[in-house]
Parts: sequence; structure tokens; C-alpha cells
Amino acid sequence: MNRELTQKEIVEKDFKKNVRGYNQVEVDEYLDVVIRDYESFQNEIDQLKAENDRLMNKLDELSKQASAKPQGQNQNGSSVTNFDILKRLSNLERHVFGSKLDGE
Repeated sequence: MNRELTQKEIVEKDFKKNVRGYNQVEVDEYLDVVIRDYESFQNEIDQLKAENDRLMNKLDELSKQASAKPQGQNQNGSSVTNFDILKRLSNLERHVFGSKLDGE
């Protein structure tokens, strides 16, 4: 973001006085409002940057975890191989079909 004024510059701004110039009290009050808004925006920007950094770090951490996890792992972290799947399938068939498989 490109800003021309800082909070300090706004506070320290000294307007030239003129016979028919602006009311100095009114200008000062208005600048006080501008400064409060400026501070509010800056605080929100700082909070959003901090949250963005936190989320980016979390994303990096999760990406590293995902890339470090072996491909055969499921969400519970247990490794499942083709052998395990075939063994489970065999046990399931034996349970469903019972002794028909053993007798043949």
C-alpha cells in the first residue's frame, strides 16, 4: 500500500493562518477524526497480516506433513497394503460363504 501521510505527519501538520482562513479548532478536530480512522485501519491491516502469516505457516506445515506421509497411509495413519486388502477380502468371503469355500 502506498500512503502519502503517516499518523505523525497528520498530527504535526501546521496550517498557515489567514485572515479569512479555516477555523483552527475545527481543522484540528477533523484531523483528530482522520488520525483515529488511520490508526484503526493500520491496526486492522496489522491484524490481517499476522493472521495471513499464521495461516500461511499452517498451510506450509500441513503441506510438509502430507508430502512426508507414505502413499499407502489412510487418514488414521495406518499403512494399508494390497496384501492386507486381499487378506481382509479372503476373510470376508470365508465369513459370508462359510464352509462352501472350504468344501470345494
